[in-house]
Amino acid sequence: MKTAAIIPARYASTRFPGKPLHLLAGKPLVQHVWERCIEADVFAEVVIATDDMRIAEAAFNFGAEVALTSDKHQSGTDRIAEVAKKMPKIAAFFNVQGDEPLIQPKLLKKLTKELVRDKLEMITAANPFEEGELVENPNAVKVILNRNSDAIYFSRSVIPFRRAPSMPIQYFRHQGIYGYSRKFLLQFVKWKPTQLELAEQLEQLRAIEHGAKIRVVVNKASSIGVDTPEDALEAEKLLNLR
Repeated sequence: MKTAAIIPARYASTRFPGKPLHLLAGKPLVQHVWERCIEADVFAEVVIATDDMRIAEAAFNFGAEVALTSDKHQSGTDRIAEVAKKMPKIAAFFNVQGDEPLIQPKLLKKLTKELVRDKLEMITAANPFEEGELVENPNAVKVILNRNSDAIYFSRSVIPFRRAPSMPIQYFRHQGIYGYSRKFLLQFVKWKPTQLELAEQLEQLRAIEHGAKIRVVVNKASSIGVDTPEDALEAEKLLNLR
């Protein structure tokens, strides 16, 4: 079964315009993500999907395959689905977000293996919050799991709520990567955004509201998502150490 990694990248980020081209350790942010996907060595194709020629030209320069997509898309998943329709031989697609420069190749391997082996519709990842991390941060999306490691719910709020402060609870932070079977991806983008999705601004809730199962692979290590220039400075420090 062939799989592909699609990296959606847009220039007009509200909080961080031009983010995919921001230099980290001498390379554009999106190049680091692309390199991690190549290192995983599990994808038949790795494609950067964008509607901006500045990003496309930069990607061409470092050797990436690029798909130019519509500028009307509301989400990265919509952008990926446009590319998927033109890749009929690919059975599963991974949405590797273009602001995750420290995504682990071994995690990509694990997710791909489990998606294919168990014939899943959708898969993602999470990691335990580390000591000292601010669980209340709304940019750190929380996920709770059932006993089969499928997602029950995702939220920007602190879930589960700890009524007794002394009760020990392990909180899990969602990592921004998704894998989809081809059939499910193309069905997902046909559904309209749902009430919970719009309230939380988390599109994975659309899948849950439609009764889909989302397998969550718990990964020990975290991966910094770059949402702000401050995040970029922290990511650069870690890349230099790497």
